[in-house]
Amino acid sequence: MKTPRLRLPRNWLGPAALLVLVLFPFAMALITGQPVTEGAPKFWQGMLAQMFILAVYAMSYDLLLGYTGILSFGHAMFFGTGAYLTGILLKHAGWPLWQVGLAVMAAAVLQSLLVGLLSLRVRGVYLAMVTLAFAQMFFILSEATDFAQWTGAEDGLHSIPAPRWMNPTDERLRFYFISLAFCVAIYLIVRRVVESPAGKVMIAIRENENRAQMIGYNTFVYKLLAVTLSGVLAALSGLMNALWNLNANPTMLSVGVTINALLMTIIGGVGTLVGPMLGAAILQLLGYWLNAFFGPRWPLIFGIVFVLIVLFLPYGVVGTWQMRGASWRSTWAERRRRLAGWANEGGLGRKN
Repeated sequence: MKTPRLRLPRNWLGPAALLVLVLFPFAMALITGQPVTEGAPKFWQGMLAQMFILAVYAMSYDLLLGYTGILSFGHAMFFGTGAYLTGILLKHAGWPLWQVGLAVMAAAVLQSLLVGLLSLRVRGVYLAMVTLAFAQMFFILSEATDFAQWTGAEDGLHSIPAPRWMNPTDERLRFYFISLAFCVAIYLIVRRVVESPAGKVMIAIRENENRAQMIGYNTFVYKLLAVTLSGVLAALSGLMNALWNLNANPTMLSVGVTINALLMTIIGGVGTLVGPMLGAAILQLLGYWLNAFFGPRWPLIFGIVFVLIVLFLPYGVVGTWQMRGASWRSTWAERRRRLAGWANEGGLGRKN
């Protein structure tokens, strides 16, 4: 009697990765022999917390580019606006964090509707240029001396008073778990959206917008929905980034921050959702290690690595794995079927 083989469920990787991340601070403390709230464990908690925040930002961009086919060069305006609004309301208005979160989401909805209503009338490179113009407008406003008492102008807004219970310096371990829970919650929400009927329409728009219009869908409404949801998620990641860094500066609104979102999405895999999260991890960790080894020259080395990724992994890490993995699995299954058929027909006996 054959012993049945233990087969893991197909979706075991997600829970396994989550378990590893939950146990990571304690494993680091055990490996290094240092307290979980000090030294190397505390440092790597901060590194991964930044990675979780960037992962949400990358997912928000993937919802636009990967699932709806909207190329935006102004995504950083949502990220930076969320950070600035968080700093202003905490520092100057003294609001509690839950009210700040609601205000950030409301502002992101209004900002997204404004940008979407004015930019989604055009497509392609024209849409990208319109979003870039909006981003530059908010970037200039952040540096304007007229609002220096609120934004700090070119110097940025510093010394943001984060709530004591999640202060990234004194409560690093708690901040780590909050940022991890934030990332997981956003992933589940976005996954539910892209698998919903509205998400299927977004994918149809990405594939062929004219055909989606011909079968009766108002594609403008669905694209506006994607822009709005993406803007809210990017603003929330900006909120978390402001709480982590305890500051907000004009760089958060720059084109470079949008390019980072594009890089994370391409490296991980456009339209995979998990891919941009992995891209955020690669960008964060690889940037740190390259900077440690090569110093100020690290962007040049990263550029070379990015070129190699595009050449050898044209669909990103996750996208290429999904495409080629399916091909490998089908090839292996076909070989197993042929071998089984050959054995059943007595091929082995004839050979002997």
